[in-house]
Amino acid sequence: MNTVLLDFNTRANEVNDYFIFLEGLIKQTTKLAVADSAGNDTIQSLNSELAKTLKANGFLLLYNLVESTMRNAIEAIFDELKAQAISFDRLKPEIKMIVLQNLKNRSPKKIHLQINQISTDIITATFEREELFSGNVDAKLIKEIAEKYGFSCKTKAEQTKNGQNLVVVKRNRNDLAHGVKSFEDVGRDKSIQQLLEIKNEVIEYLRQILENIKTYLDNQEYLEVNTNNP
Repeated sequence: MNTVLLDFNTRANEVNDYFIFLEGLIKQTTKLAVADSAGNDTIQSLNSELAKTLKANGFLLLYNLVESTMRNAIEAIFDELKAQAISFDRLKPEIKMIVLQNLKNRSPKKIHLQINQISTDIITATFEREELFSGNVDAKLIKEIAEKYGFSCKTKAEQTKNGQNLVVVKRNRNDLAHGVKSFEDVGRDKSIQQLLEIKNEVIEYLRQILENIKTYLDNQEYLEVNTNNP
């Protein structure tokens, strides 16, 4: 989980750097220098059309952070189960259901070589990180995942608004990815100040969810209650 947190912090810093740069361009504290054929620089302000495109691009960066963070976090749960050599019969019922659903979706030809001790290997051999998400991550889905695995989805609402802006990020990302809206259309709808607020709340929400998952792993809350068998 420490690796997940480190990766999250790196990606979050990249997003922050982008928005700091964008804010500077829009507020003209950062200038664009355009060189002519003679190598002479001309200072130009950011035109409104490009500003809309750059603002819209911010939603792509944010959604990438959301989905990669949650994918890494779920993978970390399975990595922990493998590292601790947790057997299937020790898992809480909800996670047993997840493993069985994963097994249902796998071809025996694909996984049989990965299984030596079926009680432990079946848990991670049936897991596929690439199939976790596909442009569908928002706070509602994270809450559903939390309920399935048993970790808390509670965050400090005054800092995160309980992740309500994740659906805004998801919808705008999908509209751009599927060509439903142009970058200009998406960028027109939000001011830089609104984007900064969304960015801050989304990053803090993800940070607190990761801390919840770390607590969940540290306390081995994936185990069935009163299970003492090795």
